[in-house]
Amino acid sequence: MGFFGMQKVDAPAEVPAVPQEEPVSAPAPARAGSTIIAQGITFTGTIRGEGVIQVEGVVEGEFDMTGAVVVAESGLIRGPVAADVVRVAGRVEGNVHAREHMRLESSGSLDGDVTTASLVVEDGGILNGRCTTVKPQPALEPDLGKVSGGGALEFGPEFELDEEN
Repeated sequence: MGFFGMQKVDAPAEVPAVPQEEPVSAPAPARAGSTIIAQGITFTGTIRGEGVIQVEGVVEGEFDMTGAVVVAESGLIRGPVAADVVRVAGRVEGNVHAREHMRLESSGSLDGDVTTASLVVEDGGILNGRCTTVKPQPALEPDLGKVSGGGALEFGPEFELDEEN
């Protein structure tokens, strides 16, 4: 007899085999709608592209964006910024061209000139430079009422309508 009245077993008990599944990879992340330059990072160079860039660190260079540039409270940009929308809660040292709108928040400061269609400066926001407001650029829409040649659309006597389609 074994310990505490159990019978002694010489062979190990069989453990049922657990089916092994192949490891499943996590799906690839969807394309992010924005890029973050994190606090503690310093980027030097030119940034061009489409989308939204949030600057929490330091960028020493030029922005040429279709989309938005957001400067967080901890962010600093040294260089010109061109984008559709610019929002500054940190610091920008350079000229800003915001094609649609610029917002300088109460914690933000801008040392440079601003060219924009719409500007909001919150109480406490610091703007050291000139501001030029411009009319917003209307989106180009085709005029479908006009036909090249200036006249009405006419068919000649040899025109045949393909009725099979």
